[in-house]
Amino acid sequence: MIKREITPCLVELFRKYPFVTVTGPRQSGKTTLCRVAFPHLKYVNLEAPDQREFAESDPRGFLSHIGEGAVLDEIQRVPELLSYLQVYADEARRNGLFVLTGSEQFRLSDAINQSLAGRTALLRLLPFSLAERRGTGASESIDDILYSGFYPRIHDQKLEPRQALGDYFETYVERDVRQIGEIRNLSSFHRFVRLCAGRVGQLANLSALGADAGVSHTTARHWLTVLEASYVVFQLPPFYANIRKRLVKSPKLYFYDVGLASYLIGIEHAGQIATHPLRGALFENAVVLEALKHRFNRGYRSNLSFFRDARGLECDLLYENGNGICAIEIKSGATIASDYFNALNRIARVLPQISGKAVVYGGADRQSRRDGEVVPLAGLGEVLEQFDR
Repeated sequence: MIKREITPCLVELFRKYPFVTVTGPRQSGKTTLCRVAFPHLKYVNLEAPDQREFAESDPRGFLSHIGEGAVLDEIQRVPELLSYLQVYADEARRNGLFVLTGSEQFRLSDAINQSLAGRTALLRLLPFSLAERRGTGASESIDDILYSGFYPRIHDQKLEPRQALGDYFETYVERDVRQIGEIRNLSSFHRFVRLCAGRVGQLANLSALGADAGVSHTTARHWLTVLEASYVVFQLPPFYANIRKRLVKSPKLYFYDVGLASYLIGIEHAGQIATHPLRGALFENAVVLEALKHRFNRGYRSNLSFFRDARGLECDLLYENGNGICAIEIKSGATIASDYFNALNRIARVLPQISGKAVVYGGADRQSRRDGEVVPLAGLGEVLEQFDR
């Protein structure tokens, strides 16, 4: 079993708060993480109809039955229970009571903010990081990574990615989006999700997405919100600064798992990746999400953005912290080119906050150059660790 990078942060926060809430996509490993980290706590799955009915009909009796502390899985299924948990924690007056998990972002966050504000730490668990994936013995080939993605079960059980990701989309995603968004026209929704996958790394143009899917701009906006809430898509915000340039204001679209994006655009085996026109976009998706996992696995919020002005000057990823901004260019090619840092150097003249520069590329070697670091995908984490110090 692979120890998740987020585990030390989870255990530490449990000592400091009455509750820790872990959210993330379905099958990202939330249940396994919490049960392994806290084997002494009772486990209750609120997806089970009998447990859910007990918690809904007699919340006080339910809490009395499970005793002092438990892992409550899929807490978004019984949001009313959160108010009773608040009372329980206020009366107990101690930390380390309950670990809550959920796979729906926005509605669960709203419920927690209303009932458990100041009483719970919030963590997000995404599918495996690159290092965690490597620990399963999975192939480190870029094309294999982009094809199979990072969902733990695919690598733990050695599943065929196309079959596993197809099942994932048909079951979990369809069930979640129906519950969250009350979507009735599933065929149009399927087309919409596939269109989103085909626009990975591009600006989120809702008018164009809606038109291509045959739905209104309003419907497209609603559906994109549903996909965000169920941890399918991630929108990378643009960088805003008080500078004399017209900056792009639309976010860029990515998937929380690059393997799911590959499946949705019709890739059926890793051999197709090398010549696919979206290979560069998929590689960019993998890099952006690896940076996001680096943040989340340490208990931090997202600090990521991208830079693009009206003249086309662009930086794929800005990683911001108290040390300044690390500007990251993403290149899927395996050959290091002499002009890799041209755009980064130009942007550094526009943004004086930039204190580090790196290029993540599809090769295997690492080079330290005068302008910054050139690293393979596997070296991104080390670069971010150094910048965080």
